[in-house]
This record gives sequence, C-alpha cells and structure tokens, in this order.
Amino acid sequence: MNDLDDFRAALRQPPDEPFAEPDLAAIMAGGTRIRRRRRVLAGAAGVAAAAVVVLVVGFAIQVRQPASAPVAQPPAPVSSTPTTTAPPAEQPLGEVIGTGIKTARGEIVFFARAVDLPQLPDIHFGVVAGFRSGETLQAALMTNEFRGSDRSFGFHATDGGELSGDEVIPVFGYFAGQAARITTTVHGKTVEAKLTRWTADPDVVIFWFDPVAVPNSAVLTPLIAYDAAGKRLTK
Repeated sequence: MNDLDDFRAALRQPPDEPFAEPDLAAIMAGGTRIRRRRRVLAGAAGVAAAAVVVLVVGFAIQVRQPASAPVAQPPAPVSSTPTTTAPPAEQPLGEVIGTGIKTARGEIVFFARAVDLPQLPDIHFGVVAGFRSGETLQAALMTNEFRGSDRSFGFHATDGGELSGDEVIPVFGYFAGQAARITTTVHGKTVEAKLTRWTADPDVVIFWFDPVAVPNSAVLTPLIAYDAAGKRLTK
C-alpha cells in the first residue's frame, strides 16, 4: 500500500468523537432576535430582565442595579467621579393616551417612544402599549415599522392581542394620514377602532380595538381608514 492508499484509508475512518447534533433551540432563538416587534416582559428574570432595562428605565420610579460579585484581579485605576448615577429618564414622545381599560396593573395606555437605529434611517418612533398606575408608566409591548418610512401613508406596526402577565394587550397600531375612522371585520361583523391623534404629529393616528370584539390580530380582515367626510382612504 502506497501513501495515497494510506491517505484514502484514513479518510474512511470514523471520527474519534461523533459530531454533536445541532442545537436547534439555540439556532431558532438566535434567528428571532431581529424582529419587527420589541417586547418588554414585566417580571422577566436573568438576562431577559437586564435586556429590558433600556426601555423600562425611563418609565419606572426605581431601577435596581444588579450586584456585581468581586473578582480577584490586579487593581485598576479608579476615577474619583461617582459612576453610579442613573441615566436621565426618557420621556414619551407626545402625550400618553389612556384607553379607559382598567386592570390590576393599572390603566392600559399607549405612548410613542423614539427609535434611533442605523439600519432603520427613516424610522424615528414606535408605539408602546403599557400600564399606568398613578404617575408610573410600565411598558409591556413596543412595535415599530421595520422598512421604508414610519410616516408613509397608511397603516403601520399593527400588533397586540396577546397576554402580558395576566392582562390582554389590545390589538393596536397607527395610521399615517388624516383618518377619522378605522374599521375591520371580525367573523362578518364590522368592528370600529378607537383612535386618538398623536400630539407630537397630528397627521398620525394611534388606534386600538376592544379586546372582547377583537381578541387577536389573526381574526382581522384588512383594516379600512376613512376621512372626516366618510371617504374611504385605503383600498
């Protein structure tokens, strides 16, 4: 047997250790990180809780900083300036919109929040569904446009119809344009949305549906917008 035969024989040998099966759960989790919807789950623990601090910090009265365990390392230069000051509170864009829907966590409300991402140059805001109790706002679910312009004519970022803890977040979204009425059809019945003009831009209307009439977005037919004269704005 020559060197070439030895090489071919070696290729036919099974590996000393079998290849591990692909971790499908990890692959699927990684693939869902870039999504149109940005969720904030109240009461989440571990890494998930740390990830939502960026959104929640501006709307909570207190934010506890995670404790860091001491690590044996050579001493590093320490600045004399305190570095534990919390970042400035982030304010909603425009006024908070009350729905009148009362829950154990407070009234369900909607408000806008700034979006500033290099990969979304024409997306400058998203709509947050949350809870208001007294002066405290708690974010539950944020949704934003993910392509084109956030103010292009038509419907944008429809979401909701799911649980946040034990509470149902209504189906909601926004319409860019002079809409005075928004409807859909659920099981053959016309259902009208409640809507309010966004105070930061009166050409944007934030709308939502009664969770009893529209339990989730899957039951919606295409949304229809009308102007103040009753003229249909969308096909």
